[in-house]
Amino acid sequence: MYRKTILSNEQIYHVFNRGVEKRNIFTNKREYQRAVDTIRYYQFSNPPYKFSRFLIQPSEKRAEILSSFQRSSNRLVDILAFCLMPNHFHLLLRQKMNQGITIFMAKFTNSYTKYFNTRHERVGPLVQGLFKSIWVEDDEQLIHLSRYIHLNPVMSYLTTEKDLASYRWSSFPEYLGISGFCEKQTVLSHFKSKSDYRQFVYDQISYKRNLDKIKELILEN
Repeated sequence: MYRKTILSNEQIYHVFNRGVEKRNIFTNKREYQRAVDTIRYYQFSNPPYKFSRFLIQPSEKRAEILSSFQRSSNRLVDILAFCLMPNHFHLLLRQKMNQGITIFMAKFTNSYTKYFNTRHERVGPLVQGLFKSIWVEDDEQLIHLSRYIHLNPVMSYLTTEKDLASYRWSSFPEYLGISGFCEKQTVLSHFKSKSDYRQFVYDQISYKRNLDKIKELILEN
Protein backbone atom coordinates (compact mmCIF):
# COMPACT_ATOMS: atom_id res chain seq x y z
CA MET A 1 0.00 0.00 0.00
CA TYR A 2 1.32 3.46 -0.90
CA ARG A 3 1.57 5.99 1.88
CA LYS A 4 -0.35 9.24 1.59
CA THR A 5 2.07 11.96 0.52
CA ILE A 6 1.65 15.61 1.45
CA LEU A 7 2.49 17.69 -1.63
CA SER A 8 4.42 20.83 -0.66
CA ASN A 9 5.63 23.73 -2.77
CA GLU A 10 9.22 23.62 -4.08
CA GLN A 11 9.49 19.93 -3.19
CA ILE A 12 10.16 17.22 -5.78
CA TYR A 13 8.02 14.12 -6.22
CA HIS A 14 8.02 10.96 -8.29
CA VAL A 15 4.51 10.78 -9.74
CA PHE A 16 3.26 7.73 -11.61
CA ASN A 17 0.15 5.89 -12.70
CA ARG A 18 -0.91 3.11 -15.04
CA GLY A 19 -3.85 2.14 -17.18
CA VAL A 20 -6.96 0.59 -15.66
CA GLU A 21 -6.61 -3.19 -15.60
CA LYS A 22 -2.99 -2.52 -16.66
CA ARG A 23 -4.26 -1.86 -20.18
CA ASN A 24 -2.20 0.04 -22.73
CA ILE A 25 -2.88 3.77 -22.67
CA PHE A 26 -0.48 4.69 -25.48
CA THR A 27 -0.90 2.49 -28.54
CA ASN A 28 0.86 4.40 -31.31
CA LYS A 29 3.18 7.34 -32.00
CA ARG A 30 0.30 9.76 -32.39
CA GLU A 31 -0.99 8.98 -28.88
CA TYR A 32 2.47 9.22 -27.33
CA GLN A 33 2.98 12.59 -28.99
CA ARG A 34 -0.42 13.82 -27.84
CA ALA A 35 0.46 12.91 -24.25
CA VAL A 36 3.85 14.65 -24.42
CA ASP A 37 2.27 17.79 -25.89
CA THR A 38 -0.46 17.74 -23.23
CA ILE A 39 2.11 17.47 -20.44
CA ARG A 40 4.04 20.38 -21.88
CA TYR A 41 0.92 22.55 -22.18
CA TYR A 42 -0.59 21.98 -18.76
CA GLN A 43 2.56 22.59 -16.72
CA PHE A 44 1.54 26.27 -16.87
CA SER A 45 -1.06 27.62 -14.48
CA ASN A 46 -3.14 29.82 -16.76
CA PRO A 47 -3.50 28.46 -20.29
CA PRO A 48 -6.11 30.49 -22.21
CA TYR A 49 -7.76 27.41 -23.73
CA LYS A 50 -8.26 23.76 -23.05
CA PHE A 51 -5.60 21.86 -24.97
CA SER A 52 -8.08 20.50 -27.50
CA ARG A 53 -9.15 24.07 -28.35
CA PHE A 54 -5.58 25.30 -28.39
CA LEU A 55 -4.79 22.81 -31.15
CA ILE A 56 -7.41 24.27 -33.49
CA GLN A 57 -6.17 27.84 -33.17
CA PRO A 58 -4.26 29.36 -36.12
CA SER A 59 -0.57 28.50 -36.08
CA GLU A 60 0.39 32.11 -35.35
CA LYS A 61 -1.91 32.15 -32.32
CA ARG A 62 -0.48 28.86 -31.02
CA ALA A 63 3.06 30.19 -31.41
CA GLU A 64 2.10 33.38 -29.56
CA ILE A 65 0.62 31.40 -26.67
CA LEU A 66 3.64 29.11 -26.37
CA SER A 67 5.97 32.10 -26.47
CA SER A 68 4.03 33.79 -23.67
CA PHE A 69 4.29 30.60 -21.64
CA GLN A 70 8.07 30.62 -21.92
CA ARG A 71 8.20 34.19 -20.60
CA SER A 72 5.91 33.38 -17.70
CA SER A 73 6.93 32.17 -14.26
CA ASN A 74 3.39 31.00 -13.51
CA ARG A 75 3.77 27.25 -13.50
CA LEU A 76 1.89 24.58 -11.65
CA VAL A 77 4.95 22.35 -11.78
CA ASP A 78 8.48 22.09 -13.08
CA ILE A 79 8.88 18.92 -15.12
CA LEU A 80 12.30 17.52 -14.28
CA ALA A 81 11.96 14.22 -16.11
CA PHE A 82 9.36 11.94 -17.66
CA CYS A 83 8.91 8.61 -19.38
CA LEU A 84 5.84 7.27 -21.14
CA MET A 85 5.45 3.50 -21.46
CA PRO A 86 2.67 1.54 -23.17
CA ASN A 87 0.59 1.02 -20.01
CA HIS A 88 2.03 3.51 -17.51
CA PHE A 89 3.99 6.72 -17.09
CA HIS A 90 6.53 8.29 -14.74
CA LEU A 91 6.96 12.00 -13.99
CA LEU A 92 9.52 13.77 -11.82
CA LEU A 93 7.84 17.01 -10.72
CA ARG A 94 8.58 20.01 -8.54
CA GLN A 95 5.43 21.67 -7.22
CA LYS A 96 5.46 25.42 -7.85
CA MET A 97 2.17 26.54 -6.30
CA ASN A 98 -0.45 25.23 -3.91
CA GLN A 99 -2.12 22.08 -5.26
CA GLY A 100 0.04 22.42 -8.36
CA ILE A 101 0.72 18.72 -8.87
CA THR A 102 -2.88 17.74 -8.19
CA ILE A 103 -4.22 20.33 -10.64
CA PHE A 104 -1.63 19.46 -13.28
CA MET A 105 -2.34 15.74 -13.05
CA ALA A 106 -6.09 16.29 -13.25
CA LYS A 107 -5.75 18.45 -16.35
CA PHE A 108 -3.32 16.08 -18.03
CA THR A 109 -5.18 12.85 -17.33
CA ASN A 110 -8.63 14.29 -18.04
CA SER A 111 -7.53 15.83 -21.32
CA TYR A 112 -5.68 12.75 -22.50
CA THR A 113 -8.46 10.39 -21.41
CA LYS A 114 -11.04 12.33 -23.43
CA TYR A 115 -8.75 12.22 -26.46
CA PHE A 116 -8.04 8.49 -26.07
CA ASN A 117 -11.68 7.56 -25.43
CA THR A 118 -12.83 9.46 -28.51
CA ARG A 119 -10.25 7.74 -30.70
CA HIS A 120 -11.09 4.28 -29.36
CA GLU A 121 -14.86 4.75 -28.97
CA ARG A 122 -14.78 3.90 -25.28
CA VAL A 123 -16.06 5.50 -22.07
CA GLY A 124 -14.89 5.61 -18.48
CA PRO A 125 -11.58 6.08 -16.68
CA LEU A 126 -8.33 5.30 -18.46
CA VAL A 127 -5.92 5.31 -15.50
CA GLN A 128 -6.10 3.71 -12.06
CA GLY A 129 -7.75 6.31 -9.86
CA LEU A 130 -5.55 8.77 -8.01
CA PHE A 131 -1.94 9.04 -9.10
CA LYS A 132 0.80 7.73 -6.82
CA SER A 133 3.41 10.15 -5.51
CA ILE A 134 6.62 9.73 -3.53
CA TRP A 135 8.59 12.60 -2.02
CA VAL A 136 12.19 12.87 -3.17
CA GLU A 137 14.04 13.37 0.09
CA ASP A 138 17.63 14.06 -0.98
CA ASP A 139 20.00 14.48 -3.91
CA GLU A 140 21.05 10.84 -3.97
CA GLN A 141 17.45 9.73 -4.32
CA LEU A 142 16.93 12.40 -7.00
CA ILE A 143 19.71 11.29 -9.33
CA HIS A 144 19.00 7.57 -8.92
CA LEU A 145 15.32 8.20 -9.54
CA SER A 146 16.03 10.15 -12.72
CA ARG A 147 18.13 7.21 -13.89
CA TYR A 148 15.38 4.74 -13.00
CA ILE A 149 12.84 6.76 -14.98
CA HIS A 150 15.11 7.02 -18.01
CA LEU A 151 15.96 3.30 -17.93
CA ASN A 152 12.32 2.18 -17.97
CA PRO A 153 12.20 1.47 -21.73
CA VAL A 154 15.21 -0.86 -21.48
CA MET A 155 14.02 -2.50 -18.27
CA SER A 156 10.75 -3.36 -20.00
CA TYR A 157 12.38 -4.55 -23.23
CA LEU A 158 10.68 -1.72 -25.12
CA THR A 159 13.94 -0.54 -26.63
CA THR A 160 17.56 -1.63 -26.71
CA GLU A 161 20.54 -0.22 -24.89
CA LYS A 162 21.80 1.10 -28.22
CA ASP A 163 18.56 2.97 -28.94
CA LEU A 164 17.77 4.28 -25.45
CA ALA A 165 19.22 7.72 -26.17
CA SER A 166 16.76 8.17 -29.03
CA TYR A 167 13.65 6.92 -27.22
CA ARG A 168 11.30 9.80 -28.06
CA TRP A 169 8.79 9.38 -25.26
CA SER A 170 11.11 10.19 -22.37
CA SER A 171 13.22 13.16 -21.34
CA PHE A 172 16.49 11.24 -21.70
CA PRO A 173 17.23 12.65 -25.19
CA GLU A 174 16.72 16.13 -23.70
CA TYR A 175 19.28 15.39 -21.01
CA LEU A 176 21.75 14.54 -23.77
CA GLY A 177 21.19 17.79 -25.66
CA ILE A 178 17.97 17.59 -27.69
CA SER A 179 15.71 20.64 -27.34
CA GLY A 180 12.71 20.16 -25.06
CA PHE A 181 10.75 21.59 -22.14
CA CYS A 182 12.14 19.90 -19.01
CA GLU A 183 13.95 21.65 -16.18
CA LYS A 184 17.11 19.54 -16.34
CA GLN A 185 19.58 21.60 -14.34
CA THR A 186 18.36 20.32 -10.97
CA VAL A 187 19.62 16.85 -11.92
CA LEU A 188 22.49 17.78 -14.24
CA SER A 189 24.04 20.10 -11.64
CA HIS A 190 25.27 16.96 -9.89
CA PHE A 191 27.38 15.99 -12.91
CA LYS A 192 30.32 17.65 -14.63
CA SER A 193 28.71 17.33 -18.05
CA LYS A 194 25.84 15.79 -19.97
CA SER A 195 28.26 13.07 -21.02
CA ASP A 196 28.88 12.22 -17.37
CA TYR A 197 25.14 11.93 -16.78
CA ARG A 198 24.83 9.72 -19.85
CA GLN A 199 27.54 7.46 -18.46
CA PHE A 200 25.81 7.41 -15.07
CA VAL A 201 22.65 6.10 -16.72
CA TYR A 202 24.40 3.62 -19.00
CA ASP A 203 26.57 2.25 -16.19
CA GLN A 204 23.43 0.78 -14.65
CA ILE A 205 22.09 -0.87 -17.79
CA SER A 206 23.95 -4.13 -17.22
CA TYR A 207 21.92 -4.45 -14.01
CA LYS A 208 18.71 -3.08 -15.55
CA ARG A 209 16.46 -5.87 -14.29
CA ASN A 210 17.89 -6.03 -10.81
CA LEU A 211 17.86 -2.40 -9.70
CA ASP A 212 17.60 -3.12 -6.02
CA LYS A 213 19.21 0.08 -4.82
CA ILE A 214 17.06 2.30 -6.98
CA LYS A 215 13.84 0.52 -6.06
CA GLU A 216 14.72 0.78 -2.38
CA LEU A 217 15.43 4.50 -2.71
CA ILE A 218 12.17 5.35 -4.45
CA LEU A 219 10.01 2.77 -2.65
CA GLU A 220 8.69 1.56 -5.97
CA ASN A 221 8.04 -1.96 -4.64
